[in-house]
Amino acid sequence: MMSNFEYSVVVSGLFGLVEFNSYMRKRKGQELKLQGKLETIFQNLKKQKKEKLTLLSSGKFHQVFKRGRATVHFDAAFDSQTFRSASGLIVWNGEGEILASQAVHHSNIENPFIAKAYAGLQAVKLGISLGINILEVMGDSKTVIKKCQSSIIDRSVIGAIIRDIQSTKSNYQKVEFSFIPKVNNIYAHTIATEALKRGESFYLERGILEAVRSVLERLWLKPSD
Repeated sequence: MMSNFEYSVVVSGLFGLVEFNSYMRKRKGQELKLQGKLETIFQNLKKQKKEKLTLLSSGKFHQVFKRGRATVHFDAAFDSQTFRSASGLIVWNGEGEILASQAVHHSNIENPFIAKAYAGLQAVKLGISLGINILEVMGDSKTVIKKCQSSIIDRSVIGAIIRDIQSTKSNYQKVEFSFIPKVNNIYAHTIATEALKRGESFYLERGILEAVRSVLERLWLKPSD
């Protein structure tokens, strides 16, 4: 027969297991929801393929989405030989419709860590340019996301960039920073990689560059292992 202490240990263990299983189900549900949104975006890209899109230089913004909620994914590509990087950004609304995509080039970047931070800064700046009130910023760098979520003054090598990101919060009714796995950040990653390869910055409303679209289609249609 179990003692009171042993009984308490068993009950605590079972309770912890239930809590863990509940957490895993919730996390799995969030991942499936995100994957569903990515599939919706891909289908919208296919529909937009024949539409006329507006291509602007990276410095000529005007508001295409006044008020409302949107999500922006960010990523960065880094060249260690030239110390250049490219930020890749894609913004969509709750229906999976692309509002804008953007690639921004940076020079004198010391490492990929700094490149990711600059991409996060470009993400919140893009949200402001689009006139978005409530923004969810998503990236695959846990360090950058955690620093953006924190209210503690950051004194690391990217501290100044994080402070610039924090200073933009007053422009939003609400801004959230969330981590996503790299496999679910393929759109922003491809935009950044292709932009660095082509040596071009761009800003495109309601779609993405044809070169980026082609890469995404090949990746999306590639059979899984």
